[in-house]
Amino acid sequence: MTPTAVSAYAAPAPKAPLERITIPRRELGAHDILIEIKYAGICHSDIHAVHGDWGGGGNFPIVPGHEIAGVVAAVGTEVSRHAVGDRVGVGYFVDSCRECANCRAGREHYCTGELGAVMTYNATGRDGEPTQGGYSTHLVVDENYALRIPDGIPLAAAAPLLCAGITLYSPLARWKAGPGKKVAIVGLGGLGHMGVKFAQVMGAEVTVLSQSLRKKDDGLRLGADHFYATSDPATFEELAGVFDLIINTVSADLDLAACLGLLRTDGTLVQVGAPVNPLSVPASALLAGGKSISGSAIGGLPETQRMLDFCGEHGLAADIEVIDAEQINEAYERVLASDVRYRFVIDVATI
Repeated sequence: MTPTAVSAYAAPAPKAPLERITIPRRELGAHDILIEIKYAGICHSDIHAVHGDWGGGGNFPIVPGHEIAGVVAAVGTEVSRHAVGDRVGVGYFVDSCRECANCRAGREHYCTGELGAVMTYNATGRDGEPTQGGYSTHLVVDENYALRIPDGIPLAAAAPLLCAGITLYSPLARWKAGPGKKVAIVGLGGLGHMGVKFAQVMGAEVTVLSQSLRKKDDGLRLGADHFYATSDPATFEELAGVFDLIINTVSADLDLAACLGLLRTDGTLVQVGAPVNPLSVPASALLAGGKSISGSAIGGLPETQRMLDFCGEHGLAADIEVIDAEQINEAYERVLASDVRYRFVIDVATI
């Protein structure tokens, strides 16, 4: 039986500290599963949402969390994809129109239908009710929007894969990172550290570009071949024209023209970080060498499952720091100060 009210942590208003509340969860539909959430990752996007950084208001109180790992506790009468006891994860979205070209192609995150991709929190579901995320004890979701987590990945370390993992796996796969390719990851945080791991296993030559050399030992341990500080002007002279692919993971303002100068002819810079301010790129930085700048947001359901299976096959997972729920507000401050190695994960049993 579905619990009609569950415990959660929510931001009651923009920029307000998160606090414990009770929220409703819908009754199981025929194709729904009830997930007992075990762990929820803290993504920088959570902080942007509860701080109102991206404008447009919000459905407060907001229960954040779109890096969700748990166990199936109950299933609807017509569920076929999952069974009670299965290890499952939920990422950035929990529904989509299911009919548009992108949905039919397994790119539900780019849904163009009237419903659009329904975010796991701070959105409105097809029932007209606000969605609430993974900083909670239970979640009801359509079976098709939950992914299988391979047995070899600890649930706590699997949670960040549902956002940070797929966000880096998708562009690396799309631009065919592999043997003979030189890849740079800008920023060694929750996103960047997964990019290093993926690119290294895929066979690419991997360079980390970080503000300083403070995390150099970590970067090399994670699999980077090289590590450079972007605060050193010599970096941009030494690495000019080197990379086939650069993935920018940072949410801070960045000199994209300088980064484009590090690309080879026909190279691509992919933006996955979400800075508050608009990006500024001089046309000359693109014209010189036929370079491209692109964007990439998470991944569709089939690709996310491929990513999880890839992690299971190669023993990959996020580097995490598990925290109790009462530490969430402190963790937010530490994320903003870049004081985490490399993803905070909430032990939901403490909510």
